[in-house]
Amino acid sequence: MSADEDYVYDEDSGEWMPASELAAKQAAANRVEVRDAVGNVLSDGDQVTLIKDLDVKGAGQTLKQGTLIKSIRLTGDQQEIDCKYPGIKGLVLRAEFVKKR
Repeated sequence: MSADEDYVYDEDSGEWMPASELAAKQAAANRVEVRDAVGNVLSDGDQVTLIKDLDVKGAGQTLKQGTLIKSIRLTGDQQEIDCKYPGIKGLVLRAEFVKKR
């Protein structure tokens, strides 16, 4: 925080605070926490393992239990993660079916 930083009014707390502090507070409030099947918090870039066999609709194949999915991306939804897997485009998995590695 610098001495010449602008202060803004935070309507939630009713206080004046530095603009950078308010922006950080709002970003944290908008962040969705995604948890895997056993309760571990997931983040972008994590590797996950499937905990059960999953039929992939539209791809005509089944991903087997224990399959490693590398470098996931969070979607902003509490239960969905975006994944890349060879041969399947646009794979979205539910967090309840994966375990963080």
